[in-house]
Amino acid sequence: MGEGSDWAQRRREAFTAHTAAHHRQRAAETAQARELIADFVREMVRRGLPPARLRARVPGSRRTYRTNLSGWYLRRNRSLAVSVEADLYLLDTSRSLRALLFAARIRPIDPPLRVGVGARDGESMPLERLLRQRLEAGRQWD
Repeated sequence: MGEGSDWAQRRREAFTAHTAAHHRQRAAETAQARELIADFVREMVRRGLPPARLRARVPGSRRTYRTNLSGWYLRRNRSLAVSVEADLYLLDTSRSLRALLFAARIRPIDPPLRVGVGARDGESMPLERLLRQRLEAGRQWD
């Protein structure tokens, strides 16, 4: 009976250590992604590329809602954007009378180093590349 409980204890400890390592790695990646985004915002401002008022969209429809955010869209379908405060936003929301009347409330997400993981083929790419493409497009984005 003692061996079984030792084994279970070792498994719990291994699981805890693995989880902690995963959280540390994710935190380091998020910090690196935040630096990339901050550099992107500084460069957009330096180049004189004005931010736009961002709109949240309802996937599968043409409906969009105002937000209280200003920034730059990173995808042409306007599903992802960076705010002037250097936060990353996934701009999908659900239909809402409140959002229609008062604007959609969108929360920033922790930025990943690779955007679109788990999406359709061809939609996943490194954040750094996505930001570079947007910078290179400049005023010809829309």
